[in-house]
Amino acid sequence: MNLLLQTSVTDLQAHIAVTGSKSETNRLLLLQALFPNITLANTSNSDDSEVMQMALTGSEELIDIHHAGTAMRFLTAYFAVQQDRVVTLTGSSRMQERPVKILVEALEQLGAQITYLKEVGYPPIQIKGQKISNSKVTMAANVSSQYISALLLVAAKLANGIELTLEGEITSVPYIKMTLALLTDLGIETSFIGNKIVVKPQHQVVSKIMTVESDWSSASYFFSLVALSKTASITLTSYKENSLQGDSALVALYKEMGVDSRFENNTLILTKQKDFQPKEINFDLNNTPDIAQTIVVTCLGLGVGCHLTGLHTLKIKETDRLEALRIELTKLGANITVTNDSLTLEPSAIITSNVKIATYNDHRMAMAFAPLALKVPIIIADANVVSKSYPDFWDDMEKLGYKVSEIIS
Repeated sequence: MNLLLQTSVTDLQAHIAVTGSKSETNRLLLLQALFPNITLANTSNSDDSEVMQMALTGSEELIDIHHAGTAMRFLTAYFAVQQDRVVTLTGSSRMQERPVKILVEALEQLGAQITYLKEVGYPPIQIKGQKISNSKVTMAANVSSQYISALLLVAAKLANGIELTLEGEITSVPYIKMTLALLTDLGIETSFIGNKIVVKPQHQVVSKIMTVESDWSSASYFFSLVALSKTASITLTSYKENSLQGDSALVALYKEMGVDSRFENNTLILTKQKDFQPKEINFDLNNTPDIAQTIVVTCLGLGVGCHLTGLHTLKIKETDRLEALRIELTKLGANITVTNDSLTLEPSAIITSNVKIATYNDHRMAMAFAPLALKVPIIIADANVVSKSYPDFWDDMEKLGYKVSEIIS
């Protein structure tokens, strides 16, 4: 499905209910599988979370998680500790290009039995669940925090817990802290000092309702819309000022891009700063790489340059996001260069209209480029890819006055 996006609206006004955080939901679904007396509320309706839930509640030996990278990492750890259960984890052709070797080797240090069925280091993998008694494990910390979180989520169910030593610069620390905070909320003892994380064994938790906060990554597109608008007031529910989610850094980052934020009764209200004058942006996104696509597209729409660093994990996402951004932004007339871990956009006052943006099976490519319709008509290819994390996205764009038309092109 290809969509043409256009709008003549200059004042954005809407109240949007954003689905629960995919990151929190997937962590809590795994914890609920380990501790069934947990009840979850406001869970994400994303494809990724549905895939995760089906895998955790089903009994099939072959589990296809499609494009869901978080599910691949978390489920690898989960099934590795399910004694006497044998499963094969596979996914889409892109998923079979996304590395799992660092996680597999860490689990093998603990005593897991995992076999690669095609290329070494990549899915599909066969997992023979074991009773794990080893507790000490060392892992490289500079690739994906999801590898680390996968271990931490199953740690309390291991006979002796986990003592995890991280080597190198730690990537996406807020996501690790989110995992540990959820464990702490369940009464599981944890510590994170220097490069060492400890999770103590605990085989039961008290019955509890865990309410998932709305997704901050999904909120990023509304920050971008407000930044690119003339005037705006958008209210988003349900958000916390002291969020566990790393992407809540949007509040500070987008303040430099013309967006004011305030919290009222678990809602987040975004407004456009009066008399805002755009300026060049320089951000280190090592802790929040998932919002890089949104930020660079916002900068293009504002006509300002940007230099973004800390982006090395974008090479192994749903697509090589750095290369995808370079290709698609160039179509729009941008002058952009990328390295293995950075992106530089030169300022430009002109954006080419009616460009068809390829999305590469990547939900964030579709949503990050959508705000540009405030500047020029734009076509989003394979637009239904947004269901991976935000199925209601195009409906919500229409609430803001977007004309969303399906086209054949």
